[in-house]
Amino acid sequence: MSKKFRLTLYILTGLTLLLGGCGSQQASHSTASSTKIVRDNGPEKKAIKLEKANVAEKKRLDREQTRLNQQQTALKKEAHHKKAKKSAKTNLSTLSYNGQQEITIDGNNPHFSHHQLSTAKGAWQTYHNLDSLNRVTGAAALLNQSLMPKSKREALTVDPTGWHNKRTAHGWLYNRSHLIGYQFTGQNNNMKNLMTGTRTLNNPSMLHNEMDVATYLKASRKNYVRYTVTPIFKGNELVARGVQMRAQSIGSNAVRFNVYIFNIEPGYHIDYATGYSRAS
Repeated sequence: MSKKFRLTLYILTGLTLLLGGCGSQQASHSTASSTKIVRDNGPEKKAIKLEKANVAEKKRLDREQTRLNQQQTALKKEAHHKKAKKSAKTNLSTLSYNGQQEITIDGNNPHFSHHQLSTAKGAWQTYHNLDSLNRVTGAAALLNQSLMPKSKREALTVDPTGWHNKRTAHGWLYNRSHLIGYQFTGQNNNMKNLMTGTRTLNNPSMLHNEMDVATYLKASRKNYVRYTVTPIFKGNELVARGVQMRAQSIGSNAVRFNVYIFNIEPGYHIDYATGYSRAS
């Protein structure tokens, strides 16, 4: 084979290989360019939706937790109030008279809660049930002019526990003492509102506090006073050792007191277990 022929053969072989490689690259490029890429956004949308749902649920749980916290706080306050009231009642029964018939309790703070001072239901009155010894146990009210009586007062005929009355140099030893005065609600012969009280317990001690309340109520039909009177007994005694009076005018401190009045009569020794008495 001549040199010229071999050279020609080499050139043709090289051209064939070169052309074959280019065709392969073009085919590969053509195939790649014809492939369409489709992006799936489904998982991303689900994740966004789930995140929004989680945020909404967290807000709902936060609101519920806030509500529960508020309820718990209110219950704690109410429990504290009841405990303080019970403690005060127990302590008052152990006090001894030392010449001062009326004393101030807790700095004259009546300790009514915000709920207890509400006027949402208007004026009202309530008288607690008698206990197992038929003793009066307490009365409460939201006083207003609308409760004040317009009819003439009837004579009192009810005899409360320990009622063994006698005359003294100044009049009768005992009065049928109203827990909530007749002038406020018109309650008269109501066993749940009457106790055996000494003359000086009734007047001037209870009366001067009642007059402060009455003066405020009569000044305006819009005036309200939250009011409670609680008799304080010791053990199973039939005559109360004293009464606790608490009052708070709504929206102001025009009327505000918390006092304890001893159920005593100067010059007389009272047997609180029975109601009998003797000159001392």
